[in-house]
Amino acid sequence: MGKLGGMEILIILVIVLLLFGGKKIPELMKGLGKGIKEFKDAKDGNTSDATNVEQKKD
Repeated sequence: MGKLGGMEILIILVIVLLLFGGKKIPELMKGLGKGIKEFKDAKDGNTSDATNVEQKKD
């Protein structure tokens, strides 16, 4: 497997945009960011639950 170049990444981004549409991508990225944050918190051993933090903000 070779490394991804600029053109390959551009093609992948265009395909993702066509599949999900412009309005759905920010929602997907938000969910991905939350998932990564929860994973890092769990890996570091933080016991605070991300859902509890969100509920306190509301």
